[in-house]
Amino acid sequence: MPDPTDHFSDRPVPVDDGLWSVDAAPIHPLGLTLPVRMSVVRLADGGLLLYSPTQHSPTLQRAVEEIGPVRHLVAPNVAHWMFVRDWQRACPDAVTWGAPGLSRRAQVRAAGLRIDADLGDTAPPPWRGEIDQVLVTSGPFAEVAMFHRASRTLLVADLVVNVEPGEVPPVTRGVMEAAGMLAPDGRAPVHLRMLLKLNGRAVGEAAERLIALEPRRIVMCHGHPHEHDAADKLGGALDWFVGRSGPKPGVSPVAAGAVAAGLLIGAGLAVARGRAARR
Repeated sequence: MPDPTDHFSDRPVPVDDGLWSVDAAPIHPLGLTLPVRMSVVRLADGGLLLYSPTQHSPTLQRAVEEIGPVRHLVAPNVAHWMFVRDWQRACPDAVTWGAPGLSRRAQVRAAGLRIDADLGDTAPPPWRGEIDQVLVTSGPFAEVAMFHRASRTLLVADLVVNVEPGEVPPVTRGVMEAAGMLAPDGRAPVHLRMLLKLNGRAVGEAAERLIALEPRRIVMCHGHPHEHDAADKLGGALDWFVGRSGPKPGVSPVAAGAVAAGLLIGAGLAVARGRAARR
């Protein structure tokens, strides 16, 4: 059966002034199909920031550099780093920024990935005033969401996942449905929501900050962007973290299945990262 995600462009496509996206070849953790996307932001100095770089190729690099020089590589959370190393080697003058704790992960060190600076809640000087940041952390997980002021676009990695059901094979579709990751109202996978709940108050405050940005658009690394009613969609995706909804007492079979599905996805992503680290 052909992979329904084989239509990926793997080239920069304009999203708004100063903003492009690259829909790359999907990854296949544990046989599942997961679409991946990189966002490209052109800063005021003409340099480019790559948010969650996808797989590098000379052709893609040339297409990106037609927009401007690559000056910043951003690994926005502790899972979105496996393609950064190749971009780092191809763009040796670029600064590599990582989510807090990423540089200490054994897989990252084994892969030889250099993290030049950690990201936090405050934008660093290279893009201060152009991009705002919100840091979401719980236990070993950390993600930095970025808000491009000029286009009012929110960039997220795994905090919102919104995969179109028709773009993935049936098995993947079933797992993602159980994990709450399917469009039109996709959320973070259930295993991540469970983890984030452990740091409930801080995560809730970060979610409120994201909602307060009132984005006009949400571009996520996995799934269909929200181009309409983005602020409402964001509130719905994050209501689990701000107390507007939550787990009910007891564990139903559906909830148990969703947790299992989420854990399967998380395990699959770990396998994929490990394989990338050993390349």
